This record gives sequence, C-alpha cells and structure tokens, in this order.
Amino acid sequence: MSTTAKEATVNRKDNGEDVDEGREFGGPWGCLAIIIFSHIIPYYYWYCLEFNNSKLVWFWDVDWQSAWAIAKPNWTAFNIYMGFITFEGLLAWLIPGHFHDGLPLKHEGNKRLVYNCNAIQSWYILLITVAVLYVTGIAPISMLLDNYASVLTVAMIFSNLVAAFTYFYTIAIGRQHRMSGNFIYDYFMGAILNPRLGPLDLKMFTEARISWVLLFMLTISAAAKQFEQLGYITGPMIFMITAHFLYCNAIMKGEECIVSTWDIFYEKWGWLLIFWNLAGVPFVYCYSSIYILKKGTEIDHPIWYIAILFAALLFAYYIWDVSQSQRNRFRMKKAGTFQVRNTFPQLPWGTLPDNAKALKTKAGSELLVDGVWAYARKPHYSADIIMALSWGLICGFGSFIPYFYFCFFTGMIIHRAHRDMERCRRKYKEDWDTYCNTVKYIYIPGII
Repeated sequence: MSTTAKEATVNRKDNGEDVDEGREFGGPWGCLAIIIFSHIIPYYYWYCLEFNNSKLVWFWDVDWQSAWAIAKPNWTAFNIYMGFITFEGLLAWLIPGHFHDGLPLKHEGNKRLVYNCNAIQSWYILLITVAVLYVTGIAPISMLLDNYASVLTVAMIFSNLVAAFTYFYTIAIGRQHRMSGNFIYDYFMGAILNPRLGPLDLKMFTEARISWVLLFMLTISAAAKQFEQLGYITGPMIFMITAHFLYCNAIMKGEECIVSTWDIFYEKWGWLLIFWNLAGVPFVYCYSSIYILKKGTEIDHPIWYIAILFAALLFAYYIWDVSQSQRNRFRMKKAGTFQVRNTFPQLPWGTLPDNAKALKTKAGSELLVDGVWAYARKPHYSADIIMALSWGLICGFGSFIPYFYFCFFTGMIIHRAHRDMERCRRKYKEDWDTYCNTVKYIYIPGII
C-alpha cells in the first residue's frame, strides 16, 4: 500500500457514506513519524529553555536523565492538569448556554447534532476562579509553570490513553467512519466523527475549551512568575498576554461558529486531534511566553518596536476574527441557524448582509465572494501567520525557540490550505475554476 499522500485512495462504502480520499500526511509512515516527533519536540525545546539558556543543543547532547528527574509525573502535576480538565468539563456540561444546531450528517440520515455553546460564560467563570485562587494564595497560577515539565508528561500520558480508548472503543461498538484499512493511518486520523459524553461533544470541547485555554493559562502563569521575580510585568510579556487573550477570547465568543467548521463537521477524532489539543498546542505554542520569562530584562525593545508589533497584531487579529465571522455566519444564515449573539467584542463588518455575493455551485453549496473573502481565498490563514510571527518577533532574535511555533504553524497551515483547495477542486470541479478566477489570490491580495 503506497504511503504517498496522493497515490493511495480508498473508495468504498463505510457506514452509509461514499469514501474517496487520498492519504494525507505521507500515509502510514508519515503519520508514525509525526507521532514520534510530537513526543520528542516538546521535551527537547523545554530542555533548551530550562537547561541551556534558551539556546538549541545538539540532540545527542541532551542529558535526558536530568531532564526526566524534573519531567516525571507526580501527584501535583496530575492534580493540576486533571483538575483543569475536570473543571472545564463541568462548566461545559452544566452552565446554560446558546443551543446551536450542527450541519446535517449524511451518514446518519442528515441528523443534526445540538451543541450547547456556553464557552464565553465558562471562560469568564474560569478567569474569575483563577484570579480568586491567585489572590487568596490557595492555588496561585504560577504553580502551573513551576510544574511545567511534569504537567506536560501527565498531559501526554492522558492524551495517549484517550486516543487509544477512543479508537478501540469505537471499533468495538461499530461506530467507525471512513476507514482506510491501515491501522496506523486510521489510528492517527481517527475512527469516530462525533464522540460525545452525554450532551458534551468531546472533539469540540478539547479543541475550544482545552488547547487554547490552557495555553492562555500557561502565559498568565509565566506573567505571574515574572511579577514574583521582578515586581512588574515587562512589555513583551504584556504583548503575549494580549495576543493569547485575543485568540482565546475569540474562540470563546464565537464558539457557535466552530460548529460549522471542517474540523467539527468532517475531521475525525483520532490521535492527531486528541494529542495536539490535549497536550501539543498548549505546551508547544507557549514557548514565547516562557522565553520572555527566562530572559526577563534582557529583552529590552524600544517603544516604537513594541508599538509596531502591537499594531501588526491588532490588524492581523481583526482580519482573522472578521473573516472567520463573515464566513461562518454566512454559512449559518444559509442553513437557517444564525442567531445574533452580542458576545464581546463584536467587530465592525463581522456579519455580512443577507444578500452577500456568493457563487452558486452544481454541488448545491455556495462559495462566498464578498467582504474579506472577495480579496483572498484564505485571508484568515494569512492573518494567523502574521500573528504567529509577531509572537516570535516580540522575543527578539537571541534564539530560534520563540520562532519554532511560527515555522511549525506556517508549514502546517500552508499544507492545510492546499489540502482544502484540493478537496474543493474535487467537489466543485469547474465551479472551483470559476471561483479561483473570481478570487484570484490565496493569501494576500495582489501578491500571492
């Protein structure tokens, strides 16, 4: 069986739905390499930050024995991580919210799942709880970074257990969906589409409530540590708090928009999504915050430099927020599920008029060619990349580590963009060519 992304395909019926997919991520061997790589990279960069003055070290020179002495799991780390997961789960389960219908699922007779979108309420409750625990000294947020490596280990163990249980349980109850027949590939991509624990959608929960929220918790933990050390918080740390708050808050305030995204509607809940949402995203994407903490006053940018980065961040955030809001609300209007929500902040031009321009296709759906989407096919990806770059630039140029996220994310997002466009080309055929001629640029109008 070929391991190239385009050569091998599956074409058969699986749980009532036709499947015709190319292998992604280099097929089974590529997936296996990603699994191995994903377990090594977080420890390697943490080691560089912790033991090598934030400089890269030759991999074979890493003192893994000393690293493991700190990174091995303990009850404190277990209580921190599982306490966070449990608290977030209870909030998602119990807090009243905005009920939103998902897209129709063809393999389940066009059934629509209902999502309780209470992320914004849960987000505010969490922030208040963290503040109270910090002020009272009961459980200061700084303890999260004090136990970073051991919490990372707990997160890795937990995510792998969840991935294994989910896969084998799904097979046991016969709910597998769009399977290729190769164990490694199917384990990596997943077997189940919409895993639920009662009313709680686990895929959406881990993507929205765990990964980015825990990332923000790590950043404010770094800020709390810096305040303990210096008596104040530096400009670069304020920048990272702002960047991660804006990103996280946007996900919380627009949770209903996630329901119609490809991740929820199509991607299965396999090792890739489980591991990276429960462990990878928060513990890898936080390197800039940790680097700023480690370097302290050594990072001394002029005011104009920080001001330019803030301006770039806010501009990119606006494009990112508005473009996704426009597209997903357009979809919800077409599906008849759109409801006005005044979650903060609602940015200008976040909702297009009912008569927004769209290209009708023979496949039945419409392709948006209005608002931000009149100028580029992936404007939100461009904005995402700019924000990722700003996270590195605020750290200066003393180490590659703050730029790892930018390099990793840019490669991933470009791969995803072209994967999406290939899918659209197969689905819409000549209508896709018409769309590309209408919206000529992919990322930046007039350039690329």
